[in-house]
Parts: sequence; structure tokens; C-alpha cells
Amino acid sequence: MSHVEHESTIAEDAISEAAAEDVLTQEMRDRLEEQLAAFAEQEAQKLGLGRDQYTENVNTNFTAEQRPHTTILVRGLTLAHDDLIAAALRGLGYKAQLMDTPDNEALQYGKEFGNRGQCSPTYFTVGNLVKTLVRMRDEEGISTETILSDYIFVTAGACGPCRFGTYVTEYRKALRDSGFDGFRVLLFQQQGGVKQATGTELGLQINLDFALGLVRGIMAGDVLNLLGYRLRPYELEQGATDTAMSECKDMLRQAFAKNRSIVATLARCRRRMSKVKVDRTHPKPKVSIIGEFWAMTTEGDGNYKMQRFLESEGAEVDVQSVTAWILFMIWENKYDTMQRLDLREHDDARKGLKGKDGTQKLMILSALDRVVRSVFQLYANTVGLHGYHLPNLDEIAELAKPSYGNEVRGGEAHMEVGKLIHFVEDKLNHMTVSVKPFGCMPSSGVSDGVQSLIGSQYPEAIFLPIETTGDGAVNVYSRVQMMLFKARQKSKEEYEAALTEVGMTEETFRQRMQGSRRFSRSLWTPSHRVAGTAANFVYAVGR
Repeated sequence: MSHVEHESTIAEDAISEAAAEDVLTQEMRDRLEEQLAAFAEQEAQKLGLGRDQYTENVNTNFTAEQRPHTTILVRGLTLAHDDLIAAALRGLGYKAQLMDTPDNEALQYGKEFGNRGQCSPTYFTVGNLVKTLVRMRDEEGISTETILSDYIFVTAGACGPCRFGTYVTEYRKALRDSGFDGFRVLLFQQQGGVKQATGTELGLQINLDFALGLVRGIMAGDVLNLLGYRLRPYELEQGATDTAMSECKDMLRQAFAKNRSIVATLARCRRRMSKVKVDRTHPKPKVSIIGEFWAMTTEGDGNYKMQRFLESEGAEVDVQSVTAWILFMIWENKYDTMQRLDLREHDDARKGLKGKDGTQKLMILSALDRVVRSVFQLYANTVGLHGYHLPNLDEIAELAKPSYGNEVRGGEAHMEVGKLIHFVEDKLNHMTVSVKPFGCMPSSGVSDGVQSLIGSQYPEAIFLPIETTGDGAVNVYSRVQMMLFKARQKSKEEYEAALTEVGMTEETFRQRMQGSRRFSRSLWTPSHRVAGTAANFVYAVGR
């Protein structure tokens, strides 16, 4: 028996006797604390825990005086979004540079320098930054010292059951191991701005101008993307839509960089996009892509280029707007505030509502929701994206609530479940593909488990969950093709039913479409009645 254990036994016996007599003196209490501390130290040494707590050495200093010679590296959303956000940053006086879309080479960098067991968005995005810096050093001849002093990367942070919140640590670990220790990665919180442990003036000013520039870039990217996905499947000249979109991005890039009117520029884009010739008399399955935010948004290898693959298979793709995600964050704040109103007197946390007027916060959030929707609709109508409406998030929440609690957070929370029900009940698509990283806890681990229940309640729904790992594209494409066969049949049956209902043959429908100046316009959109574009045109022509 060791000396410490012997002393502990004596102390325990003495205290037990004293406790029996209910006479624990202060001296006995102090002796007990000493013996417990010594025992804990001994056990910690045995377990190898007898060392100081690890503290990460983080360099996030970016000051105003560094702004003129510091370049912000940008990449994280779609091609159009990132391009316009970078232009908006330039318009605010920052230097911004676009990185490549994350590809499989970036994935390999991420796996080489990142921790094991991460989700694929972590590997893709972390690896893409390392890949960019390595190319700048080895191919462009920029010294490591210059890279560390003149470049920064800003990424998003989050909390909840998602490894997304640990991305910033993964960036720093990979950068250190790849030879760029000290490269600045700033964490942009969804709620709270940029974290920087310095009292000097911030180089990245998160103010009203910054927020407006960022949101306007996102909205302009949204409407341009949505219009492109609406036209591309029906274009008569292959590549015409992409050419028009490229020209529109150039116009918008200049408008953001030179602080010109975005609405006037979108009007010019409308004239350019209207020149794309289309034929919408052939039924095509409409496929919605939902899932984990990054995986469903990226247009590269991170989701097997799913959008373009579906189009190559004859589908019309329905993508989710980033503006809807902004509205969802507003909705979360409103929902939480309403729940906390019942705890008013007990809600004394740092951001609690004790002694505050919660109704004022609700009014501000409601006004913000209306402003976002109004500006988005202005942009959409100006560019020619008619008939598109942002989702009603209260309705989505109510649809999901019986199966997925609105209080559960992480990923897109209840929205994946609510969207699938919304798509089926309101006949918005023929098939839903849910893309998420392999092992994504909130998405594949939670939402997909609930979607099996939704599938039993709505047997007409065609739902396909896809987990991305960066490899296995052939298997993924095969699964999509099998389900797309069903969606193609569904769209054809819908089209034929519409022709029967209005009493037209397919040949008559096509003749009327070609002979009508209104119906043949590329930006004209019929009223929604069923999922398929061609079927909706049948009803419009039939009337």
C-alpha cells in the first residue's frame, strides 16, 4: 500500500468516526480535501493526464491599417454567388480573390493534412484552401511570408450537432501541417460577427454596409442561378444559357465593384437572358435538390456535380436559394424569442429577455423578414424570374412539426422534412434528391431517419438520399438514374393527363406554342398547377 493510500485510509477512518458523532471539524475537512487532491493527482499521473491543458495558438489579427495590402480569399457557395460576393467586397474597399471550386484534388489535400473522421465538406473546403496556398507558393512564386502577411480567409462558424462548428480548427491544423502555420482564418459567426482577440480597429468591418453588400450579392446570385436552371434544360442552342449567364455575371460584377445600381443591371441581364431561345413543349422531370447546406449548394465534385448530371439526364433542376437560408435564420430567432417570452422573469442569461421588451425584438425580426422578401422579389421580377416565391417558413415548420420538432437544430433542422411534404402536397416536383455528407449527424443521421416515415405517409413521393464521400460517383449516378426513370414516367403521365383534360393533341399543343408570341418568349412563365413545366404550359395554352 502506498503512503498516499495509507494516509487516505487513516483519514477516512477518522472522518467516519467523526461523522458518526456528527462532529466534522474544519481541520478534518481541510485534511480530507488535501487527501482527495493528492489521490486525484496520483490517478491523473497513472492515466497520463498530468500535463497542462492544450491551448491553440491562434492568429486572427486583421486591422484596418492592414486592409490596403491584404487580400480576402473567397469560396464557399455557388460560382455566381462567390463571384458577386467578391465583387461586393471590392466595392466596399477590400481586396478579394476567388479560389477554385473545391474538387477531388482539394479533397486529397484535406485528407492528407486534416484530422481523420471528418465529413466531406470539411475535407473539400479545408483542402481547397491548402491547395490554393500551395499553388501560390510553388507555382506562382509567392513566398510563404507574403502569403501569411497579405492574405486571409474568412469562413463561417456555427454550433449544434454539426462538425461545421469545428471547421476553423481544422483549417488551422491543416495549415500548420502543410507549412502555413500562422495563416489567418477568421471565424464569421452567424450571430456575433468576426471573432478577433485584439483591441485595435478591425480590418473586416461587420457593419450595415457590409451586411447589405453581402446580402445583395447573395440575392443577385440567387435570382441569376434560378433563372439559369429554369432556362438551361429547354434551350435550343446548347450552351446559350451559360453564355448569357457569364455575360450577366460580368455586368453584375462591375456594378458591385463600382457601386452602381443592381436593379438597373438586372434589367440589362433580363434583356440578355430573354435572347436565349427555348422549347418547353417536351415534358421533363423536375427534381429538387435539398440536404446539408454546403453539399446541396456547391456545384463541384463535393456533390458529384449533381445539378449538371441531372440536367444531362434530361431533368429540370430545382435548387434551393441561399436567401431562404437567411430567412430561416430570421425564423429561428423569432421562434426562440416567442418561446422565451414565457420565461421572461427567469430568462436572465446574457442574452435573456428578463427586464426587456421581447415584442420589440419580434417586430424588428418580422420587419427584417419582409424587407428581405421584398428586395428578393424586386430582383427576381427585374431579371425576369417570374412566378418564383420564397418558402413560407411558418408553413414549412407546421408541416414538419408532427414528425420533426421545430426545437431540434443542426443542419437545416426541420426544413428537410417540411420541404419534402411541401413538394408533394403542393405538386412542386416529381422527385427529391437529398444530398449530404457521409455520416452527417443532423442530416443523414436524423432527417433521413424521419424521411422514411414521410415516405410511408406519402407513397407517391420519389425521395432519394445521397451521401457524398468524394468517391463512388458511378454508384451514385446509377442510383439517381434508377429513380429518375420513375420521375420521368411520372412527368410524362402528368403531361398526357393535361393534354386530355384540355382536349388537345401533342401536335396541336406544339403548333400553338410555336405560333404564339407570348408562349414562345423564354422568360414567360405559366401559372402553377402541376409540377411539370410542359404540363403547366398545356393548361395555359388550353385556356
